[in-house]
Amino acid sequence: MSLSYRQPGVVLTDRRFTVPLDHANPSGETIELYAREAVASDKAHQDLPWLVYLQGGPGFGANRFIGRPAWLGRALKEYRVLLLDQRGTGASTPANRQTLPLRGGPAEQVDYLTHFRADSIVRDCETIRPQVTGGAPWAVLGQSFGGFCTVAYLSLAPEGLSTALITGGLPSLDAHADDVYRAAYPRIERKVAAHYARYPQDVERARRIADHLLTHDVVLPNGYRLTTEAFQSLGIVLGGGEGSHRLHFLLEDAFVRTPGGHELSDAFQEQAQSLLSYAGHPLYALVHEAIYGQDTRPTNWSAERVRAEFPRFDAAKALAGDEPLMFTGESIHPWMFDCDPALRPLRETADLLAARTDWTPLYDPARLAANEVPAAAAVYHDDMYVDTGHALSTARTIRGLRTWVTDEFEHDGVRAGGPRVLDRLLALARDEA
Repeated sequence: MSLSYRQPGVVLTDRRFTVPLDHANPSGETIELYAREAVASDKAHQDLPWLVYLQGGPGFGANRFIGRPAWLGRALKEYRVLLLDQRGTGASTPANRQTLPLRGGPAEQVDYLTHFRADSIVRDCETIRPQVTGGAPWAVLGQSFGGFCTVAYLSLAPEGLSTALITGGLPSLDAHADDVYRAAYPRIERKVAAHYARYPQDVERARRIADHLLTHDVVLPNGYRLTTEAFQSLGIVLGGGEGSHRLHFLLEDAFVRTPGGHELSDAFQEQAQSLLSYAGHPLYALVHEAIYGQDTRPTNWSAERVRAEFPRFDAAKALAGDEPLMFTGESIHPWMFDCDPALRPLRETADLLAARTDWTPLYDPARLAANEVPAAAAVYHDDMYVDTGHALSTARTIRGLRTWVTDEFEHDGVRAGGPRVLDRLLALARDEA
């Protein structure tokens, strides 16, 4: 039974669906999906077209909005919106250290997790769409990894879509994970250089913290072991519009004087653990590289291997000389499964997933070349998370896709730019821009 309730300016309804775990075996095991329907209060009884929102990640549930902020307010002017918790996230049969042991050991957990990529998410959408729209196509808005899912949707089931909108999420159609990270590390380096140019005092602050971590065993209040590499990974925030400022404020008062000397303050540790922990989104760590698997080559901890090709990210070498410490970001490493208590029980599962060699293609270039769905994509210039070159190369292969390339926003532009970003994409898709 669906439950409806109100927030300022919006009526919300909880929706739950049952879908096959493996869409190739529709009569087999099932899992539950959760989604929140949103409609403007003054349009609650109108027959409106639908828009389904696919969140970034992988591994994050849909936004828990209060009212109608950001892009949602603009969408509610003409759509009913379905905020979908993609399988394994949020309230959709979550996959984490607590639930995965129900599957059995690491090998069984890996077999289960192979069903949590973009192709399965698209099949989920197609399974529930008739129950939501009565069979009519719906629009899709895909942010980041949600954009990857949208390109998979255009490849696998374009008949289900009336419009496809993508923000910061055009994937390479054929790049191996190694190609993705070889493109990523130079972008991250540019973001770090821009941060230090904005906040030059942070060069010494970051070096001091990293040096402290090389000589001290620091365990955060939640049990996370803060190593130098873990500290470097805080650079993931640099991909957001306010990320550089957030990192600066984190670094500025990192130490406090104690009877035993200077130590990392409780306040710093509390903030650091909230940024580093994967307790709320473990699938991000588990399947992050698997979303690039499309052939018989294993991902094999790609980000860790490729990092060795970029010696400037070696903290020990930087601290031994006078180089600034390089932060990292948008990469998953095996040591994270040792440091993070939310991931430790899943280390063997992660190793087996990284060794997997039977990945299947996620995208259909021929079908994309014949696309007839109105489509538009926001491509953020020098996006830290998704390579602009890869994105534009893919854009050229999708028939009719119109792009808006902008340096006005970072990767989180759909949040920061909200109505303006959605307005622009709708106009492009409708050929009104």
